[in-house]
Amino acid sequence: MKSFKNINAGALIKLRFLESEMEIARICNFFNCSEEEIEKMFESKSVDTEILLKWSKLLEYDFFRIYSQHLILFSPQSNAYSSNKEKPSDMPQFRKNIYTKEVIDFITELITSGEKNIGQVVEKYCIPKTTLHRWIVKYQSHEKRIHNEYKTSNN
Repeated sequence: MKSFKNINAGALIKLRFLESEMEIARICNFFNCSEEEIEKMFESKSVDTEILLKWSKLLEYDFFRIYSQHLILFSPQSNAYSSNKEKPSDMPQFRKNIYTKEVIDFITELITSGEKNIGQVVEKYCIPKTTLHRWIVKYQSHEKRIHNEYKTSNN
């Protein structure tokens, strides 16, 4: 299970690089740097956004999504009913409650493994109980279907 709490960008880039089986020479050429400089990037916990964007394009993987997952799970809940009205921002606005499959899997695994109960998940991640129940039912029915398909195919 992936941990969205502690992000090590260099290690994740290296993992994706190894999975891609791409030649190191191609990467050096793309970044116009030496193998030693690439290794330093792999060892770095954080990476400049311009460089992370280049890695995302080269390795065809959205490394920024990992940070989005972190924000969904670990940023404080925004208070829409705050008495302090902030002036409108010209910055793009995103909904926090867009849950990806990875987040759903992460949360349902916490619950089904017994690591956290529903109340703890609601409190820590501000995910509505109804949403959690829907995920659990869907997750359990999916697991049962896979188990039954496996059982049927082995008979």
